[in-house]
Amino acid sequence: MSAWGAGPLVVGVDSSTQSTKVVVVDSATGEVAARGQAPHTVTAGTGKESDPEEWWEALGRALAACGDAARQASAVSVAGQQHGLVTLDAAGRPVRPALLWNDVRPAPQSRRLMEELGGPEGWAERVGSLPGPAFTVSKWAWLRDREPAAARATTAVRLPHDYLTERLTGEAVTDRGDASGTGWWSSATGAYDPEVLGHVGLAAEMLPRVARPGEAAGTVRPDVLPLSRGTLVAAGTGDNMAAALGLGLRPGHPVISLGTSGTVYAVTGRRPADPTGTVAGFADARGDWLPLACTLNCTLAVDRMAALLGRDREAVEPGGAAVVLPFLDGERTPNLPDATGLLHGLRHDTTGGQVLQAAYDGAVFALLRALDLVAGPETAADEALLLIGGGARGRAWRDTVRRLSGRPVVVPAEGELVALGAAAQAAGLLLGEDPAAVARRWGTGRGERLEAVERDAVAWERLAGTLTAAGPLFGA
Repeated sequence: MSAWGAGPLVVGVDSSTQSTKVVVVDSATGEVAARGQAPHTVTAGTGKESDPEEWWEALGRALAACGDAARQASAVSVAGQQHGLVTLDAAGRPVRPALLWNDVRPAPQSRRLMEELGGPEGWAERVGSLPGPAFTVSKWAWLRDREPAAARATTAVRLPHDYLTERLTGEAVTDRGDASGTGWWSSATGAYDPEVLGHVGLAAEMLPRVARPGEAAGTVRPDVLPLSRGTLVAAGTGDNMAAALGLGLRPGHPVISLGTSGTVYAVTGRRPADPTGTVAGFADARGDWLPLACTLNCTLAVDRMAALLGRDREAVEPGGAAVVLPFLDGERTPNLPDATGLLHGLRHDTTGGQVLQAAYDGAVFALLRALDLVAGPETAADEALLLIGGGARGRAWRDTVRRLSGRPVVVPAEGELVALGAAAQAAGLLLGEDPAAVARRWGTGRGERLEAVERDAVAWERLAGTLTAAGPLFGA
């Protein structure tokens, strides 16, 4: 028992695109004893990169903000943004800034890898996912093509959460959830794929070992950040896998996450393998699967549209025939890496509020198109959507999801579900329990329920028609 509550304290970390967030949680009750947050930066321009040292420094600042609670914790787990390519030299220092998940420069390498290793069907069967530009394997191929000196200087490759876990423990460890987003971990075999690694010139010894669910990565090294020496460190996982843990997610309950990216996913016992590339066949952090569709353009893209229109993000208006496809960073779902934003259907009487609503519609439409493929037969047609992420707090986002889906929506009261999922993983390791069951005991998925409204089929068909017509503009 800790001095703070009924059970020992655990730390959950969410190292996301824009910031690092930390929660210190009572493992028995789920009560949050302390919180901390620190920002980090992403380069502007065509590439999306960050210095991994900034993530480490931000983790230290976020933990320091938690004070004594962090130092009294018995276990810690790190969840991180998926797919990022962290390259380390022989001394363990970053060779260059990390390429982030939303960097679409590897699109040519993605197409080449698809062609050279069995096409879409071959990749889906072998890896469970197609090697889109977001995937680490495409980013590594890009680095070898465009910066060969940096590739030659690289002796170790890590994902963002792997990098932070290794800094904490001195051990090179990842988990099956995050590894399943690399493109070189096979969902069919549960191991790194030697043919893929050989094809991209990457030795298995350069990668971290893949811990089993419930296995520790190690313990905190002496004098590392505001944590006590010997604190147990879980294997960690990717941010989407951690959010699923944080919700205590069961099969049949689909999730839409509205953040920098938009994601829709669900837990299933069936190994996914979608040759269309719409659904990524991720593993979860527990031993099941987490089929997921991800869009590049979500809250930031809509906020940018609001800024261009000079309107508050909630200042939407109904009506009109405008269509916005807010593909400001290219797009991953649908796979249009060279796309740009499109505005169509303006009239003299179109208002700025209607254009802004159309931007919300376009962002949500891209996610809902993938819902049926992700949810599968375990999900009832009228099952409520769990709505999480920063956008879930916005009235316009909630209303748009309900109107275009025709489903009820549940918005969990707790906002930091990735960090809480990491905390649940740490607690599960410490207590010898299923981390999802820990989260359910904590009640992290409880929240406001918004009942279904009639589905807006007219807006849906307008969006679908515009996307089909615009395909040739984007090279589709």
